[in-house]
Amino acid sequence: MLQLFRELADGAHMSAEDVYKLLMDQGDDIGLATVYRVLTQFEQAGLLTRHHFDSGKAIFELSQGGHHDHLVCMECGHVEEFCDETIEKRQDAIARERGFTVSAHALYLYVECKRENCPNRRS
Repeated sequence: MLQLFRELADGAHMSAEDVYKLLMDQGDDIGLATVYRVLTQFEQAGLLTRHHFDSGKAIFELSQGGHHDHLVCMECGHVEEFCDETIEKRQDAIARERGFTVSAHALYLYVECKRENCPNRRS
């Protein structure tokens, strides 16, 4: 199952249902409950990271070290990763100004694609 995340394009974000469908398409005989259980075990082991984007369902990605943030398209659900050092520094400064130290954070920007020929847009 972990191999699916490694084989797909860098930064693949998949729900348990996505993983289940891919495994079924490969002819694997596995239950959805087992997929959920294994994904949770991979998360607990630090191999996968779980996100809860606006869709309400958990999305998993391969933990590759290093921090990044996400752009989440509200039209099709496509997720793009980005890292911006200015944003990171500003978040740290805001926390410090208020007497805090950032130990972890997640930044999700919910966006609408403006590209004419977006390959992810639903017809």
